[in-house]
Amino acid sequence: MLLTNIESIPGKRIVEHFGLVAGSTVRAKNAFKDFGAGLKNIFGGELKSYTALLEESRNQAIERMVKQAEQLGANTVVNVRFATSNIAQGASELYVYGTAVRIE
Repeated sequence: MLLTNIESIPGKRIVEHFGLVAGSTVRAKNAFKDFGAGLKNIFGGELKSYTALLEESRNQAIERMVKQAEQLGANTVVNVRFATSNIAQGASELYVYGTAVRIE
């Protein structure tokens, strides 16, 4: 599955349009990692546990979007975008969406 944040693929032609596809995941912080992150906040440095959590969340949301696009018969998702929102205290949603198409 080809994913891109642009409207089309140079040198390829969109032959079928399937519409919007999306994937999301809601994740909560781990109390122990949150404590460690609080210490890093004081002394500075990368919050590696949060970086890993965000990367895992992005990958899961993308996998869900790709699965939906494949079920529709698409081989490409164009105009891919990410969004985040707070769901509850300590929990956030990562949402990815795009337009499922078939290219040749």
